[in-house]
Amino acid sequence: MAQTAYGVNAPEAVKLWSRKTMREALKQTWASRFMGTDSNSLCVIQDDTAKSAGDRVRVTLRMLLTGDGVSGDGTLEGNEEALVTHTDDLLINQLRHAVRSSGKMTEQRIPFEIREEARMGLQDWWAERYDVWFMNQLAGNTAQSDTRFTANNAVTAHDSDHILSASGNDAFSLLLVDQAVLKSHTLTPVIRPVQTEAGPKYVMFISPESHYDLRRNTDTLEWGAIQTAAMQGGNISDNPIFTGALGEYNGTILHESFNLPRISSVSQNVLAGAQAMCMGFGRDTPNQNRMSWVEEVFDYGNQLGVAAGCIAGMKRTIYNDLSFASMVVRSTDSTAALAANGRV
Repeated sequence: MAQTAYGVNAPEAVKLWSRKTMREALKQTWASRFMGTDSNSLCVIQDDTAKSAGDRVRVTLRMLLTGDGVSGDGTLEGNEEALVTHTDDLLINQLRHAVRSSGKMTEQRIPFEIREEARMGLQDWWAERYDVWFMNQLAGNTAQSDTRFTANNAVTAHDSDHILSASGNDAFSLLLVDQAVLKSHTLTPVIRPVQTEAGPKYVMFISPESHYDLRRNTDTLEWGAIQTAAMQGGNISDNPIFTGALGEYNGTILHESFNLPRISSVSQNVLAGAQAMCMGFGRDTPNQNRMSWVEEVFDYGNQLGVAAGCIAGMKRTIYNDLSFASMVVRSTDSTAALAANGRV
């Protein structure tokens, strides 16, 4: 039976495997459900550098107008208000990774089967890396200085106005959610929630330890409270920010994240709204691919090496030296949570 086979680096193979690698990687990426191209997304994908040369995108924020306006036949001329804008720079760079077969006798596979094994390994690697990028940036994890793990952008810590700590070294509770939502309304500018089919919603990312403490808090039946309003996979809305959620409380969708950074026994939970993050891709990684695919043959055709790379960048939005649409919500993990996780 005739079979179609593509040679090493054949144009058809490059398109096929790069597209498939990117698609499957994003599909299993936890962070991708919060990405979109409009300003209503938690992480806004900027496409400026995908269209032209450049290693950065300058993101502009227009502040809300604050003037009183003019009523009746009052004179408007001379009472206009100037626009106030701030900017933030998103850097992009190339990151690559590769796998290489041990040889035909060791693998006992033809190169085209090795391609599939390489693709699955690289897609898993990229999916994990995107999630690490997302949470290191969103949580302001300055302990990680290697930009390969911070989306090619240095991490900036949250300013003091955008940090909320539990009083008395308390464990995570719904009281903290209430306090974070209240604080988000009083900041300048306010943290704008993401608009969904079920109404405006904030998103809060909590650590496994905070999730554990929330489930064990029976004093006020807290776990039952969020279960009462829980989506449990999206029963209320098809919006992706509901997918895999723990539940909803006070207009806030709770998600557990394994990649949230920690400081000793303190969880760095995060409340986020629209435009809290931004992401950009290079022009050599257009929308249909966003991933490069290169194959090399070594040792007279005995070994096949496959590399997958991406020119991209991601960062938390910061305007006028202030976190724009996110805040860290710190809670002290209980001894029970730390013990359950083998930390004590």
